[in-house]
Amino acid sequence: MARGLRFSQFEVGTEYVTPGRTVTEADVVNFAGLSGDFNPLHIDATFAAKTPFEQRIAHGMLAASISTGLGQLLGIFEGTTLALMSQTFEYKAPVFFGDTIRLRLTVQETKASSKGGKGVVTFASDILNQSDTVVVAGSWVVLFRD
Repeated sequence: MARGLRFSQFEVGTEYVTPGRTVTEADVVNFAGLSGDFNPLHIDATFAAKTPFEQRIAHGMLAASISTGLGQLLGIFEGTTLALMSQTFEYKAPVFFGDTIRLRLTVQETKASSKGGKGVVTFASDILNQSDTVVVAGSWVVLFRD
């Protein structure tokens, strides 16, 4: 039995917030290897010390990727999601090694499908660090069964 929420259960304005997850050096190194993005801002401490950040930062897409995993912890998608239709990301602030990030999804819009039995939910997505600073903002558009 699906434990996720069905389309008709979502209400505009409802917020869902995940637990936090600390971004480690291992996460960044593994992501660099997986993605092929070896920008020195992420992997070279000497280079990064000379940037405005004064230290290495995690890849923005790593934070976004982690957020999709965090979203699964909410349980709202389990067994009721038919498709992730789109995601957008706007990088607002750096994620440093050791930062703890969490995801906040807020229902912005719901639209029933003309074919019935399903609908689209648009969420505002904010990835926040341990200081409640939004580091990545965007949206998720998800098709749910009803």
